[in-house]
Amino acid sequence: MKSIKLFSLLILSFFLINCDFQNQNNNEKPNILWLVSEDNSIHYMNLYTKGGAEMPAISSLASKGVVFDNAFSNAPVCSVARSTIITGAYAPRIGTQYHRKMSMVKLPNNIKPLPTYLNEAGYYTTNNAKEDYNFIKENKVWDESSKKATYKNRMKGQPFFHVQNFHNTHEGQLHFNSKQLADALLSNELDSISPFPYHPDTPTFRYTQSLYHNHHKDVDKEMGEFIEDLKNEGLMENTIIFYYGDHGGVLPRSKGYLYETGLNVPMVVYVPEKWKHLNPFKIGSRTSAFVDFVDLVPTVLSLAGIEIPKGADGTPFLGKNLDKSKIEQQDITFGYADRFDEKYDLVRSVRKGKYKYIRNYQPFNVDGIYNFYRYKMLAYKEWYKLFNEGKLNDIQSQFFKPRLPESLFDIEKDPYETNNLASLNEHKKTLLELRESLNSHVISQPDLSFLPEPYFLENGLENGVDFGQKNKELIKSLVQTANLNLSPYNEVRSEILEALNSENAWIRYWGLIVCSSFGKEASEHLDKINIIFDNDFENLVKIRAAEYLLLNNYKIDSSKISDLLKGANSESEANLMLNTLALIKTQQPTYKLDLKKEVFPKDWLPPIRSDNALVNRRMNYLTNNE
Repeated sequence: MKSIKLFSLLILSFFLINCDFQNQNNNEKPNILWLVSEDNSIHYMNLYTKGGAEMPAISSLASKGVVFDNAFSNAPVCSVARSTIITGAYAPRIGTQYHRKMSMVKLPNNIKPLPTYLNEAGYYTTNNAKEDYNFIKENKVWDESSKKATYKNRMKGQPFFHVQNFHNTHEGQLHFNSKQLADALLSNELDSISPFPYHPDTPTFRYTQSLYHNHHKDVDKEMGEFIEDLKNEGLMENTIIFYYGDHGGVLPRSKGYLYETGLNVPMVVYVPEKWKHLNPFKIGSRTSAFVDFVDLVPTVLSLAGIEIPKGADGTPFLGKNLDKSKIEQQDITFGYADRFDEKYDLVRSVRKGKYKYIRNYQPFNVDGIYNFYRYKMLAYKEWYKLFNEGKLNDIQSQFFKPRLPESLFDIEKDPYETNNLASLNEHKKTLLELRESLNSHVISQPDLSFLPEPYFLENGLENGVDFGQKNKELIKSLVQTANLNLSPYNEVRSEILEALNSENAWIRYWGLIVCSSFGKEASEHLDKINIIFDNDFENLVKIRAAEYLLLNNYKIDSSKISDLLKGANSESEANLMLNTLALIKTQQPTYKLDLKKEVFPKDWLPPIRSDNALVNRRMNYLTNNE
């Protein structure tokens, strides 16, 4: 009898130990590593585009992983893209869409930075070293975030989430001077370089592109060394590795713009054998599935076995029990571009399959409007100079000319988006479908950028999502007003007048933008526009009236412009008003503002090279012959 009891106890013990072992296995989580290169799209890598830079470390990772041909940043600049990456939320919905931030927004309770969720689940979270978020970090976000941050400081057996950033492809690496260019041209062979069709084919552009390829090779070497160290640590078989670019490239007309060179990023994911059940794709394959940065938070949480929060906008493309066929049916991505440093614009895009739709809400803006940081690159300066000298063809010149409200491109036939199909009858159905898709998206968000940034900074920073919901109907009305420039003028003339007479300042604001879109066609409203310029109580409405007058060569007493600027209520408001004047000068290089910098408070005028010297940069451009 005793032997039977002893045997039963042994069986029970074995069962309990085995259950405990199984539970440990079931609770085990993979390490997750992000290797992030700055400022590079698929157009510069041979893995994607013939003639691009060879990157053997990434190619090796791709041979054991999955290459995503259609991975997208939702924004073409770092702080906005990184704010999207780490929250899984569309930036214009939560108020993180402006680069560089003048003020940071508070995240709502249902949106937390990705490391917070992972830390709560037992992960050691580290970031080396760039953050660049446009929101307030509350409580602890990372266990370590610095140039010395490493996953190696975790406790024994603790899973890690580590981000390693590589900087050599950053835009600043192409800010060489004229002497450096002249010296380089003596020793560099540039015949193998093929400039993009919208770039002038000059030694400056060829060398800039060649140097950029070399920077890709430098980054690849650094990533290769990091991966080799991971192997030496014995971690490759327990670590899921993502490589991606934080947004598009930096040759002119990429970073900061909603063309594919600004959005279509490289992405390679390596999933080791041990965790293959979390990977619906075949090892060594390429997929055409559309994935974008709002999908990264849900994907990482899915890999870690963590519930996806309701505040996330994306969907996972890796993780348990995912249907590959459904993932590969995903073929849509949305993009947004707002303020980049001192340069304002409002552009939105949607790509579905091979067709790309771009909505320029302020089409009279030119892509090439002066921007201090962009124009530190000699290629930008040369491009603008050649335009003013009349030495560019039509495709190369478009960067400095007003745009159409809508663009439609067939990316398969026209990867560099130079042939606008929007006006062609055979593409009307596609145009209308994508127009409606984007329109529904910006209204449903709702998109906070339809209210001017200064107004949002004053009223919405405490909770951008809540602010958007409270103003949802107003934003819908603003979108509808903005969309008047999609119809023939004669069909909407009465609605434009109604907008100009609105009691709501921001409907008047958008009514004036629509007038500027139509140009001289809207001149029947000239008297009303002059009245608004002279008498409106809202500065930003008055500057939009001045914008119409200046764009259409109507005379304005310069003292009125000076008085308007002097009355700016905030640095943000001053910068937005100065954008109009910078647009005029970009189009009319002899234009000079008769105004002294001293009209603005000194704290709005930090040294021009400071991150937020936005007003000073604009004033320096406008008051000097740069």
